[in-house]
Amino acid sequence: MTSTDPALAVDLFSPEFLHDPYPVYRTLRETGPVHHDPGTGLWLVSGHREVRRVLLDPELYRPDNALDAVVRLSVPALRCLARAGFTLPPTLANNGTATHAGLRRLIAGLLGRDRVAAAAPVVERLLAPRLDRIERELADRGTCDLVAALTRDLPFEVMLRVLGLEGDIDVDIDLLARWNDASLELFWGAPPRERQLPLARLAAEFHQWLGGLTERAAPGGTGLLGLLAAHRHPDGTPLSRQETIAVCYFMVIAGQATTGQMLATMLLRAVSDTALWPALGRDRALAAAWAEEMLRREPPLTTWRRVTARPARLGGAELPEGAQLLLMLAATGSDPRMFARPERLCPHRPHAREHLSFGLGRHRCPGAALARMEAGTVLHAVSARLPDLRPAHAGRDVPMRGLLSFRAPPSVPVRRAGGAGRDGPQGRDGVLSRDGSPRSPLPHRPPDRPSGPPGR
Repeated sequence: MTSTDPALAVDLFSPEFLHDPYPVYRTLRETGPVHHDPGTGLWLVSGHREVRRVLLDPELYRPDNALDAVVRLSVPALRCLARAGFTLPPTLANNGTATHAGLRRLIAGLLGRDRVAAAAPVVERLLAPRLDRIERELADRGTCDLVAALTRDLPFEVMLRVLGLEGDIDVDIDLLARWNDASLELFWGAPPRERQLPLARLAAEFHQWLGGLTERAAPGGTGLLGLLAAHRHPDGTPLSRQETIAVCYFMVIAGQATTGQMLATMLLRAVSDTALWPALGRDRALAAAWAEEMLRREPPLTTWRRVTARPARLGGAELPEGAQLLLMLAATGSDPRMFARPERLCPHRPHAREHLSFGLGRHRCPGAALARMEAGTVLHAVSARLPDLRPAHAGRDVPMRGLLSFRAPPSVPVRRAGGAGRDGPQGRDGVLSRDGSPRSPLPHRPPDRPSGPPGR
């Protein structure tokens, strides 16, 4: 597609799209894998082949715009950020320069196979008191929100330990979460102008706190701060203060936002399936395989951005220099050219890991192994402890958080079977056959048409 089709304009922040984006993904693919959206000026890239091509060519499709604010910020919000010295210079996700490789190696070393393996028992240890709390809340109140009780803070604590930061944190997790949420909404949401200044104040507080944290760091040790203090760019210069803050800012946000939202979405879908849910607690391999399919079909990071360094041709579209691309990662997992019957969650799907939910190439998510481990561990542990969990409000639509690149439920209220509400049909979308053995494929898909716009 080389021209704009107004009929295909997409409201990326509409409640209908956030609730059920799959009809839009399908329409975009059927029309063409690359489409210019007149409302945002973005080029929407929805085909697996085309997104893969972009990710593997960072010289042509540069990452410079990856962390830019989605909407134009108000003057008061910009002044607030400027007074705090808020900048995000090129370091990781937005870095297309020669300094990227060394910083990525540093982060990849912290998130390598051995450290992830060592973190697995840490995750289980951190889970235990949270499962106790969930059981108490269910007994006392009849319901419990799994986001508040589990997925909001667990990834923070895991990431802080893996990065060697747990001894440096002098604020509580709730404040970190507020800073994190404000940053996500300010830069990846479409907040009205009157909301931008309060969000900017929180983001500025976060940035300034990280500045104080990094100033106390000294070269040496195996944690993130010590490694950043010792790091040198290819020309021998150390990281600037702003670069060090930017690395920490990105790592803390990425470590919590994507993993926490991944866990929330997976738990929401899993407890809604009365045959699948208890099976996950009996079979670790099934939990890991089902998590992989959820990453393909319904990833927490739904889009990412790139900008063309020069004119290019992609998927039949002629892109000018400076074209702003929105890589629709979630759409690629449902591309039938790549995945047969993509609407079905099949735990034993061949080539399941060829999804692009963690990106690809030199900017592929360095925390992919950690996220996979957390997903499998959490699903298995929560199911094993609480195999009778059900959605607290069966049959009711769950709203999704409205951000350009992040999609997840803000809450996952659950109850135990037999409590208030009605259980869904046994095994309707389950992974178990009648004799209790796993079967493949597993039919499951989010609805293709919204049954009504949810609340924001």
